[in-house]
Amino acid sequence: MESMAFFLPTRKGSERVKNKNTRPFAGIEGGLFVNKLSQLLKTKNIDEILISSNDEICLEYASRFEDSRLKIIERPVELCRSDTNLQDLIAYVPTITDCENILWGHVTTPLTTHREYDEAVARYYEAQKNGYDSLIGVTELKNFLLNGEGRLVNNTTELQWPRTQDLEPLYEINHTMFIAGRDCYINQKNRVGKSPMLYVMDKIHSFDVDWEEDFLIAETMFKQFADKL
Repeated sequence: MESMAFFLPTRKGSERVKNKNTRPFAGIEGGLFVNKLSQLLKTKNIDEILISSNDEICLEYASRFEDSRLKIIERPVELCRSDTNLQDLIAYVPTITDCENILWGHVTTPLTTHREYDEAVARYYEAQKNGYDSLIGVTELKNFLLNGEGRLVNNTTELQWPRTQDLEPLYEINHTMFIAGRDCYINQKNRVGKSPMLYVMDKIHSFDVDWEEDFLIAETMFKQFADKL
């Protein structure tokens, strides 16, 4: 089977959530970063874990873990600015791994566990047999969604107000994972291919910390479901 690298980027200077990566989270020293690294070390389908950061605290915490899959890389400063072009970071990733496939994930999804990662990787390999070239973690949206003119954009029925379960489902990228081949990064300059499979997840396991209130909600959820994670 082909190899799979997990690319875990962090950087200093979080603007929306102060010290987001390493401030204490649900009683965990090292916070979201240590939680995510602990989850990744439980995976069975990840061959290499790439810690990419300019945050000395993250790098120091990572150095405390001993695992042959762990690769700690100090990221160039020009790729750690808030205005860094994502395309430049995408181009950088295949230069630090020889794995044939790359899973790009984030510390900000604390309830996405080793189970979801391992299942997604397995689904990705299986999906390739059916013509898919990548995988994106998504959450299904089945609610009344309006455009700028106030019109429903996902109503394919003849009813003005159909039942929500009859609305056309749309899918929100939840930032839990992007899986694609290394050649996609090199040739398409993208972390998603042209024929992605949608890996639909529930709202709990895909919860993303983007704002201060998200951090507090995630802590509460994490504590509530700790015995099931």
